[in-house]
Amino acid sequence: MWRGLWTLVAWAARGPRSPRSCTRQGSGAPAPGSGATIFALSSGQGRCGIAVIRTSGPASGHALRSLTAPRDLPPARSACLRLLSHPRSGEPLDRALVLWFPGPQSFTGEDCAEFHVHGGPAVVSGVLQALGSVPGLRPAEAGEFTRRAFAHGKLSLTEVEGLADLIHAETEAQRRQALRQLDGELGHLCHGWAKTLTKALAHVEAYIDFGEDDNLEEGVLERADSQVRELELALSAHLRDARRGQRLRSGAHVVVAGPPNAGKSSLVNLLSRKPVSIVSPEPGTTRDVLEIPVDLAGFPALLSDTAGLREGVGPVEQEGVRRARERLQQADLILAVLDASDLASPSSRNFLDTVVAPAGAGSPNESSQRLLLVLNKSDLLPPGGPGPSPNLPPHLLLSCLTGEGLDDLLEALRKELAEVCGDPSTGPPLLTRARHQHHLQGCLDALGHYRQTKDLALAAEALRLARGHLGRITGGGSTEEVLDIIFRDFCVGK
Repeated sequence: MWRGLWTLVAWAARGPRSPRSCTRQGSGAPAPGSGATIFALSSGQGRCGIAVIRTSGPASGHALRSLTAPRDLPPARSACLRLLSHPRSGEPLDRALVLWFPGPQSFTGEDCAEFHVHGGPAVVSGVLQALGSVPGLRPAEAGEFTRRAFAHGKLSLTEVEGLADLIHAETEAQRRQALRQLDGELGHLCHGWAKTLTKALAHVEAYIDFGEDDNLEEGVLERADSQVRELELALSAHLRDARRGQRLRSGAHVVVAGPPNAGKSSLVNLLSRKPVSIVSPEPGTTRDVLEIPVDLAGFPALLSDTAGLREGVGPVEQEGVRRARERLQQADLILAVLDASDLASPSSRNFLDTVVAPAGAGSPNESSQRLLLVLNKSDLLPPGGPGPSPNLPPHLLLSCLTGEGLDDLLEALRKELAEVCGDPSTGPPLLTRARHQHHLQGCLDALGHYRQTKDLALAAEALRLARGHLGRITGGGSTEEVLDIIFRDFCVGK
């Protein structure tokens, strides 16, 4: 229904009243200075208490007057109650709050208006059609409001990406990271690095131009070299952590593995809070990899339930075992599950020797896979009897049946995932996109060329190239193709 409504509004905006209002340019959205005024539903689609419709562009004031005539524009940035009427027929549409944001003090930097109307489909439809009948207005493209904010210098490209991530955030960790990026932390960091490169470049060019001048300070090149070395160390540290930010944005891969009947599927159902996997006392129930995105202790994760690892089974289950071992190689974190009441069985001992021991359970480092050993079915252990063998690696006791031990497991998962994804609450801002990593690596490579060359002119050019890579992270020198990719993830009205 909403798609059909938007088609109708777009058709109305293309009428003979304003033949140039729907002109499209090569990037799929008009340039901010083209004079077009755009409008869209900015709140979520569907029935709701309040729906927000916004406009941006030079005709925003005219549109607001047209729908609230004969009233004048409300005071800037103040909400006023107005009766909205169709500008042609005069038919009442709704009684709504309206706000007026004259540029450049607005989200896009242009004149903007907002209509806070009742969220029924008929009301929203009527207001959108009324706006489409105002000369000079047309429906917005996806992400066009944010693109205009970027074009007018209201947001840097990293802040735009942070806003997109904040809209799509599903976990607490994603929300914190997106908010930090929207606040400009990554942009400020890149600007600081660019400032360091600018100083180093100025020193090198000063030496090129005035190297034979006695008035030039001593140690100019040495200072430039020192600044470059410090920057190389900072960039290298960030690049080492690059995958963590991307995991935080897209989710860490957590694989649940173990021998048959250890309770892997029960654990997956417990963590995902829904019956994702079939649970049965019959060994080999899970024969394929089942994956579900979940929120684990505030971090995003792709949770994989795998076939029980054993030998001497039929061809179908053997294929499931092969896929399980393949997933283990790809995992960011392994949840190794064993039956606490059956640790002496050959399958449990084999799993400990072939999976747990090589992964270095309990003492992960940067070069080894991270692993948590979970001893499930603790409710089957005799009360007051001896616990599991003290020779076992560090482990957690859990009962998927009673839920005992779940809080300890979630806390352990939080700590492990903070290492895998990075903690967005502390430390420097994370690199959440491959684009960031690409340009930082390009900057680092250019600094390497600077150190290797003996020609000062080539050294200066290497510094310019390095500075250009940093500029592209925040939006300087970005091509239309890159902008199209970034803004296409936004919904219409944002």
